[in-house]
Amino acid sequence: MKLRRGALRAALALVLLPLLTPAGAVEPISVGLAIAGAAASALTGFISYPRLYCYFRECCLQRHDPRAAAALQQNLDKKLFGQHLVSKVVVKAVRGFLNNTNAKKPLALSLHGWTGTGKNFVSKIVAESIYKRGLQSKYVHQFVATLHFPHAHSINLYKDQLQSWIRGNVSVCPRSLFIFDEMDKMHAGLIDSIKPFLDYYELLDGVSYRQAIFIFLSNAGAEKITEVALDFWRNGRTREDIQLTDIQNALSVSVFNNKNSGFWHSTLIDRNLIDYFIPFLPLEYKHVKMCVRVEIESRGYPVDEDIVSRIAEEMTYFPREERIYSDKGCKTVDAKLDYYYDF
Repeated sequence: MKLRRGALRAALALVLLPLLTPAGAVEPISVGLAIAGAAASALTGFISYPRLYCYFRECCLQRHDPRAAAALQQNLDKKLFGQHLVSKVVVKAVRGFLNNTNAKKPLALSLHGWTGTGKNFVSKIVAESIYKRGLQSKYVHQFVATLHFPHAHSINLYKDQLQSWIRGNVSVCPRSLFIFDEMDKMHAGLIDSIKPFLDYYELLDGVSYRQAIFIFLSNAGAEKITEVALDFWRNGRTREDIQLTDIQNALSVSVFNNKNSGFWHSTLIDRNLIDYFIPFLPLEYKHVKMCVRVEIESRGYPVDEDIVSRIAEEMTYFPREERIYSDKGCKTVDAKLDYYYDF
């Protein structure tokens, strides 16, 4: 920061010099050349310094910014509700990977759970913690199965295009982030085309993929996650008692054997190339209320607890008898607020 300010002050001083110097004190042409040369030198040095250059233009993250993990932790703690496993695993996985200067493979995270439990939200926060522009960064790439890979008869074309896209972008920026949404709607076998990029290769055709990050989002396995959560609840244990070891293996097996999943019999699972299967637990009534409060505050309105409770009560819950979990998570909170507030 000191260097940036110093360089700017030097350049500005040179530009303003003619205005501050008495007329006729210095020969104009000489002054002009001196000013141009000195200003160019100062600004060239200013712009050529990597950190300062990247202050004005987005750059590929070549080195770990220690603030990234702190920002990730802070945002998850503040904005994600009822997902203690997600917060713990995602922060440790991303922080450890960014700090590892000798990673043996890319980081691959697979996020699973019902709609509205926070999968897209977490992938957004991860992107924002690494790149200032978040999902809008030119180094962050999103794929949506139903949008980018809609036709089963074009699967071979999609495979070629997907490989070319990943290869090209990692060649430009090793720390590229790829997010695959709607994996439960992706054609089986398509995702296996990126298997070489996730494997333990130092180089593939001269390109290293070891700094890249892959995040997969899917509803597949949600039934298994709910089953475990309900078992804990019925046995009088809290959701916070659930550990990753209680669910991760069963979740990966469930996803692997789900014919309606892009991971059905996938070599990515068979070869253990997914580093973490991260379960998003179904949200309870109290979590929905938390979502409503945050959404109201984000719109600049005072929180009305009566409205918070009414919106939470309008949600439908399952199982039918116990009515513990919201079947849409927090997904429709935003739309419901429009009914109660004159925004």
